[in-house]
Amino acid sequence: MKRFLSCTLLTIAATFAGTTIFAQKKDVPKGWHMMDAADSGYYGLSIDKAYDFVKSKKLKSTPVIVAVIDSGIDTLHEDLKPVLWKNPKEIPGNGIDDDKNGYIDDVYGWNFLGGRDGKNVEKDSYEAARVYHQFKTKYDGKKINADTLTGAAKKEYEMWAQAKQDIVGDLNPFMTMQLRKMMKDLKAGDSIIIADLKKDEYTCNDLNAYTPTVTSAKKVKEILMSICRGNDNDGISNVQIINELEGELGKAEAADRAPKNFRNDVVQDNYDDINDRFYGNSNVMVSKAAALHGTHVAGIIAAARNNGVGMDGVADNVRIMAVRAVPDGDEHDKDIALAIRYAVDNGARVINMSFGKGFSPNKKWVDDAVKYAENKGVLLVHAAGNSSQNIDTIANYPMIQFEDKTRATNWITVGASGPNNKDGNSLTAGFSNYGKKEVDVFAPGVKIYSTVPGGNTYENLQGTSMASPVVAGLAAFILEYYPKLSPAQVKYVIEKSSRAPSEMVKTPGTDVETQLSELSRSGGLINAFDAIKLASTLKPEGSGPAKPKSKVKQKNKA
Repeated sequence: MKRFLSCTLLTIAATFAGTTIFAQKKDVPKGWHMMDAADSGYYGLSIDKAYDFVKSKKLKSTPVIVAVIDSGIDTLHEDLKPVLWKNPKEIPGNGIDDDKNGYIDDVYGWNFLGGRDGKNVEKDSYEAARVYHQFKTKYDGKKINADTLTGAAKKEYEMWAQAKQDIVGDLNPFMTMQLRKMMKDLKAGDSIIIADLKKDEYTCNDLNAYTPTVTSAKKVKEILMSICRGNDNDGISNVQIINELEGELGKAEAADRAPKNFRNDVVQDNYDDINDRFYGNSNVMVSKAAALHGTHVAGIIAAARNNGVGMDGVADNVRIMAVRAVPDGDEHDKDIALAIRYAVDNGARVINMSFGKGFSPNKKWVDDAVKYAENKGVLLVHAAGNSSQNIDTIANYPMIQFEDKTRATNWITVGASGPNNKDGNSLTAGFSNYGKKEVDVFAPGVKIYSTVPGGNTYENLQGTSMASPVVAGLAAFILEYYPKLSPAQVKYVIEKSSRAPSEMVKTPGTDVETQLSELSRSGGLINAFDAIKLASTLKPEGSGPAKPKSKVKQKNKA
C-alpha cells in the first residue's frame, strides 16, 4: 500500500548474504522539490517564483481545506498545528455530536479505522488475500467456463482468478522459507540491540555510536544503516523495517491461510452495508508508527510557511483535514468511500489520496463517492503507486475510470520524479508507476523532507505517496488565489503548464530511455510558476470562452 523504504527486502537479503547493494548517490538539499531548475539544477516546483507572481498581481488568498485521507496525522506537530482544520461546530471532548453530522467530537477530522471503545486498526491484510480466500470455496478446484458467465458473476470470477494468480501463481516455497529464516535472524539481532540500547524502538541515529559485539546484532546494524543510506534518512527505525518485512511474509503465507479480520474485529460495523456509516472514532493520530505516512504527506502540502522551523509546505493558506482510513496493509473500499464523502461534506476543495491496491471488490461504493465529489466541485489527487509498473495495463485502485467506462473529470494521477539526471539520480523515480493514458503528470517524490510524528521532527521519505501531496499542494495554492476555478480547470492548468524535459528519461524499473510523454498524459514535470500564470488567464467555467481544452498539448520545455 504505502511502502516507502527503498528495497527493504532486497537490502535485508543482501546483508545476510554478506553483500552490499547500495551505490552512494550525491545528497540532494532538503527541500529540493521547491526549487527552480534554472536557478539550482534541481527540477522542483519553482515555488518562490510562483509566490512572487501572486505578489506582483497583488492577489489575496482565501483559505482552502485539503483533506488528507491517510494513516493518521500528528496533530501536535509544531509545523502542522497552525494549519490543521478544526470543525467550527464541534466542541472538543464533550462526547456530544454538536454539529449533528453523526461523528462525535470530530474536531480535526475522523478515524474510520477505530472502534467506539477507543481501539484502532493499525495493521491489516492485503486485498488480494482477502478476495482469494473470500471466494476460494466457491471457485477453487471447480471447472468454471468464464465464457459462459455474464455481468456480476463474470466480474467476480475474473477478480478471484486474478487474486489467485497474485497469491498462489508465483509462489516460491524456497523464498518463503528463506523469508521466515531472515525474519527469525533479524528479530534475534534486534532483541540484542533493544537490550543494549534499552530502547524498544531505535533508529540509525541511535546506532551511529553503538558497537555491537554479537554477529546477529552486527548484521541488523548493517541492514538498518544500509536502508537509511539508501533512503537518505537516519530516522528510519527497527520497527518500520520489521513491519515491512512482516508485510512481505504475510503476503507469502496468504496462499495457505486466510487473513485475520483485523478491521471488523475493531470497527464492528456491518461492512456489507454502505449506509452503516457512523462508525469509527475521533482519534486521527493513533500512534507515532501509524501516523508516520499521513504526517509526512500533510507537511508536504501545507506545513506552516516562513515560521522559522522545520520546512515549508507548498501552499500558504490551507487547512488540513485529517481523515484516517489507510492501515498498514490494504485499505477497505467502504472506508475510502465514506472518507471521501466525509471530506466533501465538511468543506474540502482538494482531497489527497496517497494509497492504492490491485483489487477493489466494492468499487461501486468508491465510484459513487468520486461522483459525489465531482458534483460538489472537489478535486481528487491520487498517487500512481510504487511498483515500477505501467498502470495503463495493471489496475491501481481507486481509479479515474468508473465501472461504466466513463471517467471522472475531477481526478489527477501522479507519478514520482527525481531531482535531476545527475549524480546517480534520475528524473523519473525508479520505483514509480507510469502510464501514457493513466498517469497525468510527474511531480517530485524522491527524498522529500517533511514532517513526521514527534512534535518537532522531520525526515526524508520517498514514493508516489510524496509526489501526490506536492500536486495536491499546488492545486490548493491555485485555488487560494483563483477560488472560482473548477476541478477540471485546475487539472487542466497543472497538466498544461507542466514542463517537458528536454532530455530522455528512464522508464521506471529499467534502463530503457524514452520521452516522458511516453510515460504520462502531459509528458511533463509540474511547475507552480507556470501553473499560476496559466490560471490567471482562465475565467470560471460558464463565465466566458477561456475554458480548458480537452486535450493537453505540451509546449513548455524544462
